[in-house]
Amino acid sequence: MISYLKGKIQYVGANFIELNVNDVGYKIFVAANILNKARVGQETEVFTYQNVREEALDLFGFASREELEMFEKLISVSGIGPKTALNALSVAKIDEIESAIISGDASVLTKISGIGKKTAERIVLELKNKYKSVSEVGGKIMRSEDADVIDALVGLGYSVDQARDVLRRLDKNIKGTEKKVKAALQLLSKKY
Repeated sequence: MISYLKGKIQYVGANFIELNVNDVGYKIFVAANILNKARVGQETEVFTYQNVREEALDLFGFASREELEMFEKLISVSGIGPKTALNALSVAKIDEIESAIISGDASVLTKISGIGKKTAERIVLELKNKYKSVSEVGGKIMRSEDADVIDALVGLGYSVDQARDVLRRLDKNIKGTEKKVKAALQLLSKKY
């Protein structure tokens, strides 16, 4: 299975790029975020999904592993094919799709071409259980690490609003609950 390619763009089509990797050309269907930036001669890398069918062997490319993972989740839903999933990632950001699934708001997904009301409801139903590591704090959906940071700060006597505010101001490069709590406490000690 081909899972990653790096090479020079030889051609940019309507919904694909042709990538030259060691003198072998790969036709890779890509989302709009890659297509809009693609220029002939440009070196690029894509994380790929190889779709094997009886009559075709297609490659779908993504700018990040997160996009690839969302694509794989979407195509795991019955009735969602690779082109519909790719279209979803062209139209909506990963966070928007995840938020719609977690909150159960199928109407957000119906705005994507090729996804009707029933299909959107099926996506929410089938994928909601894959987001158990997500919490809702004060009406805002966030990943469990951020929720843990807020829980820790609230446990130390800060309000939910103060905790959310400081979390938004943290450097995005800080990873890990413990490091985020320490950085948040430093910011809070300066402000309050």
